[in-house]
Amino acid sequence: MLRGKAEQTLPFALLAVLGFWVLGAGAQVSIQPRQTALAAKRSVPSTMRVDTSLVLIPVGVTDLLNRPVTGLDRSNFRVFDSNVEQQVLSLTFDDAPIAVGLVFDTSGSMDGKMAKSRAAVGEFLRTANPEDEFFLVEFNDKVHLTQPLTADPSEIQARLGNAAPHGRTALLDAIGLSLGELKKSSKPRKALVIFSDGGDNRSRLTEKEVRGMVREGDALIYAMGIFEMNGTSLRAEEAAGPSLLHEITEASGGRLFPVGDVNDLPDMANRIGVELHNQYVLGYAPSNLLPDGKRHKVRVKVIPPRRLSSLHVDWRLGYRAPAQ
Repeated sequence: MLRGKAEQTLPFALLAVLGFWVLGAGAQVSIQPRQTALAAKRSVPSTMRVDTSLVLIPVGVTDLLNRPVTGLDRSNFRVFDSNVEQQVLSLTFDDAPIAVGLVFDTSGSMDGKMAKSRAAVGEFLRTANPEDEFFLVEFNDKVHLTQPLTADPSEIQARLGNAAPHGRTALLDAIGLSLGELKKSSKPRKALVIFSDGGDNRSRLTEKEVRGMVREGDALIYAMGIFEMNGTSLRAEEAAGPSLLHEITEASGGRLFPVGDVNDLPDMANRIGVELHNQYVLGYAPSNLLPDGKRHKVRVKVIPPRRLSSLHVDWRLGYRAPAQ
């Protein structure tokens, strides 16, 4: 299954000259199992960027079990810019340091889900690299920056120990605050990971406003949507939770991982952590790029090598060209 994500407005010409790091054509294809993050660090940009001649776009490739697929080369990728196929000039495998905002739901609807949600945060943090940094935003009726940016994962877990479910749900406000907090980090890669049942009944920000913030930013957003039914009827905002989280994550180039059983949360958090640390960066020079500020739709297709059939591919849906 192929799947694309999001539009991003890109800055005008980057002054730096971008080098091309290309994977060898004979690289072996493999599926990365769940594990701690890779030891080797790479400094290739991981948000979509453009200079006068080169667009860089992060691409995630996983198998049907959500395991990252590594070892692909340029011949496995096709990229289309505004429906015009482009030549892939560079392909790297990126594990640069990342700043992650953990957006944690402490509303009343999370009652009975807190213990496993805390365990999921701990499992996600175990996939981190030493150079990564984190912050924690908790939300119910109000939004709280519980832990500012830190390189010490234990500070996040200590703060979560005091979390107790109560009140209503200001999810959109929490995402808006978290996107602003990410801008304080100098890390080359940025992401939000949301732990929530997805309902919103308290935010001042609208879904349209937050989608716009997401598209203008450079953060990937992943969410673990906790959608347990338990034989009970859902309120309207809770029933809308899956759709809300899907649209927000899709707008960023990330994705939603629905969770029907809270016992699956730690395992799902591990998968998200591994995926964030195993991404390709694809580079191409658009044949149709003009400094006119117009939107360019991007489509990425991965041709599976032998032994692999269906793959899941994530990328940003597009960008806005620089304007004069």
